[in-house]
Parts: sequence; C-alpha cells; structure tokens
Amino acid sequence: MFFQDEARFGRINNVNRCWVPKKYRPVVTQQFVREYTYAYTTVCPQTGETYSIIAPCNNTELMNIFLTEVSTHYNHYRIIMILDGAGWHISKELVVPKNIRLLYLPPYSPELNPVEHIWDYIREQKGFNNHTFNSLDEVDDKLETALKELHYEKEKMKSLCNFSWIISVP
Repeated sequence: MFFQDEARFGRINNVNRCWVPKKYRPVVTQQFVREYTYAYTTVCPQTGETYSIIAPCNNTELMNIFLTEVSTHYNHYRIIMILDGAGWHISKELVVPKNIRLLYLPPYSPELNPVEHIWDYIREQKGFNNHTFNSLDEVDDKLETALKELHYEKEKMKSLCNFSWIISVP
C-alpha cells in the first residue's frame, strides 16, 4: 500500500521562526517571485520506500508519467495507491498501469495522507524555510537533494508516515 501526493515548491519563501545566539537578531530575506516546480511522491508507510519525480506542473499527462515510472520501478509489486481526488487523479485520460489500483481519500481530508508529513518535513528541515533562491533551477536542485536523502532514510519515512489507526467503539 502506497500513499501519493504532489506539492508545490517555489521562489516565494516561507519566513518562520529560527534560532540565533543571544544578543543577535535574525535577518531573513523575503522573496515574492512566482515561479514554481512540483514534486510527485509516493510512500509506503510500512517499509519507508519512496519514489519521487520533479515536474514543471500538475496535470494528467505528468500523472500518467509518474504512474508509469512507479509501475516500472515496482514491477514486482501489486500496488494499492491511495490519493486525493485532484482533477488529474480522476481524469478520463488517466492511464493506470496493470499493477496499480487507485483508492481515493474522502474529499477535504489531507490529514489522512501521510505524504503531507513529508512536505512539512522538507519545508521545515531541508532548507526551504527562511531561504531565498536565485533561480528555479536552485529550487529544483534543493528539492532533488531533499527527496534523494529521504529516499534513503527509510526509518525516517516510516516514522513520519506510519501513524496508528485507532478505532474506538462505544
């Protein structure tokens, strides 16, 4: 079972709190350049395995490419991929490979998708907050480095994405 999501990263930076030595005041630049790139990622919370691509936009064509890449990479798996109901996920032009079955989350429920934790972690811990980029290529490079690091940090992925499903019965 894999969960899938996309996130936008760009040159509009997030200014957040940060630690500096006493007697110093943090200086953080702010940038409002509207250029973006997108990360498509899928994660298996049980094993910590991830697969990601970086793309210039979100659409059905790129979702087809992503699904084909995941299917090829995990050709020995039968995958149930859980994802939200974005337009490119439910398009009639979407081609789902034979070893993948799609299962959709309820509308407006991002808290049920553990990939959301990956996006938060990348933004907070991998150098996106309080950082400005001189070009979209720099954003792509930073994002690629972060995704590659997380691909090899399976235990970190399991801790970020594996949450208990507790059902309480009255």
